[in-house]
Amino acid sequence: MNKHLKIQIMNIHSEREIYSARVLNAPIEIVYEAFANPSYLKNWWGPKGFTNTIHAFDLQPGGKWILTMHGPEKGNYENSSIFKIVEPQKLISWERKSKPLFDMEVEFKKLNNLQTEISFRMTFSTKEDCDKIRSFVEPQNEELRSIRKRNSEHKLIPTCIPRHPHWLVFQSRQ
Repeated sequence: MNKHLKIQIMNIHSEREIYSARVLNAPIEIVYEAFANPSYLKNWWGPKGFTNTIHAFDLQPGGKWILTMHGPEKGNYENSSIFKIVEPQKLISWERKSKPLFDMEVEFKKLNNLQTEISFRMTFSTKEDCDKIRSFVEPQNEELRSIRKRNSEHKLIPTCIPRHPHWLVFQSRQ
């Protein structure tokens, strides 16, 4: 395991949930920006090997997030969601309008000036719906594991975000 990235194994908080959390060696402002800015998000969102085309990303309650995830071998996967809660640097939640249907929460927690915990919670209507996705999501959960690697390849976050000198620390720990 990378000494700079603590990974919490997927936990089942209920039979209808899939949960994962990671600790990243980066300030909360940078971790949040990597999610909240679609120019960065498109470069790391999704399983390993996928790319994204973001068609709409209106990060506010009631705003739409529409994207196409492009599989590594073939296939395009249309995704449509509506944001429910947006609390900058704390919580973003949305409801998927395309199948598979579930609610998603992404929580950001500042641990100290240079570390942030980010967690994902997918909540399904039924255990059966959750189980259908669990077998894919758990082994393919590459979103956060790959953010730092993909940043070095694609510069997800610019080397300087105004007023964020700690980015150099994050970048040097790739």
